[in-house]
Amino acid sequence: MTQTPSPLTHFDAQGQAHMVDVGAKSATHRIAVAQGRIEMQPATLELIASGQARKGDVLGVARIAGIMAAKRTSDLIPLCHPLALTRVALEFALLPADAAVQCTATVETVGPTGVEMEALTAVQVALLTIYDMCKAADKRMVMTGVRVLEKHGGKSGSFVA
Repeated sequence: MTQTPSPLTHFDAQGQAHMVDVGAKSATHRIAVAQGRIEMQPATLELIASGQARKGDVLGVARIAGIMAAKRTSDLIPLCHPLALTRVALEFALLPADAAVQCTATVETVGPTGVEMEALTAVQVALLTIYDMCKAADKRMVMTGVRVLEKHGGKSGSFVA
């Protein structure tokens, strides 16, 4: 009985998980942008905005955590390739009408594989850091909407959500 190849690249023809061989792929400039948000009580958002959170500069620490996370993605996601990232940038937007903080991560490299996982990891860890720094004030925070907004480069070209 022959197996049909899986459309999922992290599985071989026998259905076994493997790291994708990118050795023959061209190195191209690759960019991914991911976004997510953390919803909270309005008073918690005010603590962040005013810089009065007990643990300090919430967004500054979250930015560093997100950058570090992007650089360590291959240590966290088993089948990700270690990448030489050329840029990791995180932006935060305070959304008072929604009592939320939105995080957007842009990650770039020049290489044979994309950086979507690095961008997603940066966003999620930045949001987790906000939770950690504010949990004494608000244990009901919810992280939501983490997704890839766009990616560019490589054989599959561009994707914009």
